[in-house]
Amino acid sequence: MAGAICLGMTLACSLLAMFAYIWGRELWGRRLALLSGLGAAGASVLLLRAILGDDFGLEYVASYSSKDLHPIYKLSVFWAGQQGSFLLWLFVHALTGCWLACKGRMESGGLAAYLLLQALLTVLVLGKSPFLPAAEFMEDGVGLNPLLQDPWMAVHPPIIFIGYALLAVPLAYSAGALHRNAGDASWLEPARKWTLWAWAFLGAGIFIGGYWAYKVLGWGGYWGWDPVENSSLVPWLLAAVLLHMLKLAKARPNVRLMAHLAAIFAYSFVLYGTFLTRSGILGDFSVHSFSGTSIGLLIAVVNAFVLLAALCQLIWRMKQLPQGEIYESYGSREFLLSLGMLLLVFMAVIVFLGMSMPLLTQLAGKPAAVDTGFYVRTMLPLGVAAMLALSLCSLRAYGGASLLEGRAGLKWLLALCFVLGAAISYGCGVRSLLPLLLGGAALLGAGASVLACWRHGLRRGAAIAHLGFALGLLAIVFSGSGSQSVSEEFQPGETKSLLGHEIIYKGQSYAEDGSSKSYVYEVDGEEVRALTKLHSNGSDAAREPAIAKKITGDIYIAPNPPQETGVEELTLKKKQIALAGELAYLFEEVEIEERADGSLKVTAEISVTDGDKVETVQPVIEISPNHTGRSEPVSVLEGAKRARLTGITEDYRKLRLEVLPSLAEAGAVPVTASVSTKPYIWLLWLSCLMVTLGSLLAARK
Repeated sequence: MAGAICLGMTLACSLLAMFAYIWGRELWGRRLALLSGLGAAGASVLLLRAILGDDFGLEYVASYSSKDLHPIYKLSVFWAGQQGSFLLWLFVHALTGCWLACKGRMESGGLAAYLLLQALLTVLVLGKSPFLPAAEFMEDGVGLNPLLQDPWMAVHPPIIFIGYALLAVPLAYSAGALHRNAGDASWLEPARKWTLWAWAFLGAGIFIGGYWAYKVLGWGGYWGWDPVENSSLVPWLLAAVLLHMLKLAKARPNVRLMAHLAAIFAYSFVLYGTFLTRSGILGDFSVHSFSGTSIGLLIAVVNAFVLLAALCQLIWRMKQLPQGEIYESYGSREFLLSLGMLLLVFMAVIVFLGMSMPLLTQLAGKPAAVDTGFYVRTMLPLGVAAMLALSLCSLRAYGGASLLEGRAGLKWLLALCFVLGAAISYGCGVRSLLPLLLGGAALLGAGASVLACWRHGLRRGAAIAHLGFALGLLAIVFSGSGSQSVSEEFQPGETKSLLGHEIIYKGQSYAEDGSSKSYVYEVDGEEVRALTKLHSNGSDAAREPAIAKKITGDIYIAPNPPQETGVEELTLKKKQIALAGELAYLFEEVEIEERADGSLKVTAEISVTDGDKVETVQPVIEISPNHTGRSEPVSVLEGAKRARLTGITEDYRKLRLEVLPSLAEAGAVPVTASVSTKPYIWLLWLSCLMVTLGSLLAARK
C-alpha cells in the first residue's frame, strides 16, 4: 500500500508541477518536482527493502527472489522483471528532473515537457506495479533465473536505463525551445551535453550486454541481432545523429529542424523498443522478451502520444525555424557530416524494420522474423560508406577547407591506412569483399581521427570516441568475418590440434556444494574451464564457455551436454528391492524433520548391495513450502555410484531415487564441443571503453 501511495504522489506532483511551470509559477513547480522525485525515491526504497527483507507477500519479490539468493543478485532482482525495471527507469528520470529543477538549467517550457514524460512513466509503473500482493502465501520465492546470476547483470540494465532516462532531457530542451522561441539557439549546447551523457551510458550498457552475452551464453558471439538487442541499438544510433546535428546546428542554423527531429525520434524509439520488449509480441522471437501483453497497449498509447505531440509542436513552429541550405559544396564538412548522419539514419531504419518484422507480419498474418543475414547484407555497405564519409568529414573545417592542405604525405598515409586495414583483415582470414572494405575504411577512420585531433579538427574527447568507434568496426571485421569454427568430440586426456592450437580435454570437475560443474580444457598449456550451473535437482541450469585469452585473440570452447549421462531413475517402495545395473536398492526407513519456516528435511535410509557387500546410505532432500526440492548426491559403495533423493510421496511410502555414475565415470564421458577463434577480439572491448570514455570526456568539456 505504501508503495502505491508513493507512486500516486509521484504522478500527482508531476502533473501539478507541469501545470505550475506552464502557468509561470516556477517556485511551486520546483517544489512539486522535488516532491515527485521524493515519491519515486520512496517507492524505490520500499521495493528494495521488500527484496532484501524477503517479503514474499509481494508477487514481484516472490517471482524473482529467494532466501538463499546472494546479496548482489538480490539487488539485481530490483530490475530483473519489467515491473522493477520500469520503477528503476522512473527513479533515474525523477532524480534527473530534481537536478534540472534545482539547478535552473532548463526553462519552464522544457521542464513542463520533462515532467509530462515523468507522469507518463509513472502511469506505466502503475499499470504494471511491483507492489501487487502475491496470489497465495509463499515462505520462499522462486528465485532468480541462473542465467541472470552474473555480476554483469548487476550493472548492465541500470546503465541502459540511465541512458534511456537521460535521452528525455534533449527532447525536453527541444520542446522548451519550440515553446518559447523556435529561432533561439541557446538550447543547443545544454541539449548536446545531456545527449553526450545519454549516448555514453546507453552505449556502455549495450557494450556490457555484448560482453555478457559473449562470456556467459556460449553461442560464440556478442551480438545476435536479437530484436530486443536491436531495440536499444536504434535509439543509440539516433542519439549519435542528434549529437552531430546539435553540433552542426551551432555553425549552420538551418540544421535546427534536423536537430529537433533527431531529439524527438531518439526518445520515441526508446519507448517503441520498450513496447516491443514488454508487450509479449517478441515472445517467440527473442530470448530477452518479457512474457505477457497486459501492458503492451498502454505503452503503445504512451509512445504514440509522445511522438504525435512532439511532431505536432514542431510542425506548428516550423515556419519560425531558420530556412535555407545546409551546405555550400559537396566537399564541405557540413555536407560530409550530413551524409554520414543520413547513412546512420538509414542503418537505424533497417534495424527498426528488422526488429519490427514480427509485429508487421503479425498484422498481415503469421508472424515471422528476419535472419541475421538480412542485417549483414544491408548494414555492411552502409557501414563502409558511413565510415568513409565520417573520415573525410573529420579532415575538413566548416566551410570546406582541408585540414591537410599542402600535406600530401599525410594524404598518402591515410591511403596506406585503408590498404593496411584491408590487408590485415585478409591476414585474419577475411575473404569477402565488403568486410575487407569495412576493415580498410575502419583503419582509415582511425587514422583520420588521430590526424584530425592533431590538426585541431576534433577535440580530444571526440577524437577518442571516433578512434574507438573505428577500431570497434575493425575488431568486428576481425572477430566476425575472420572467425573460424569446428565441432569436435573430445575424449578425456586426448590431445587435439585444432585451428592452430593444441587442446586437451581433462574431464569434468564438480563443485563441492553441487551447485556447478566444469568441463576442464588445456589450451596451449593454459587451463580453462567451461562452467555449467546446476539446478537444485542436479540438472543443467546455465552454461558458460571456456575462453583462453591470447594477444592474437580468444580460443572459445562451448561444450554440449553429453548425450549419454549414465543417470538412472528408480522408484522405491518401502521394504521392496529395486535393481539398477549391478546394484540392488532397498528402501528401509524415512525420517521427517519439520522446520519453523514450513520446510521439510527428509532423510531416507536405503540399503545398497552388489551381492558381496552391503552398505546403508542416507540421502537427504530439503523441500521448501512451495514444494521445490534441493538435494545433493551421496557416495554409494565407496564411490562406485552416487545416489540423490529427488522426491517422496505424501504418505512417505514411496520415494524417487536418482542413481548417478561415479565422479570418475562422469569425468570419462566424451564431450562434443564447438571450438572457434576470435581474432583480436580484445580490441573490441578496448574500443567500447574508448567510445564511452571519449563521450564522457566530451560531456565534461
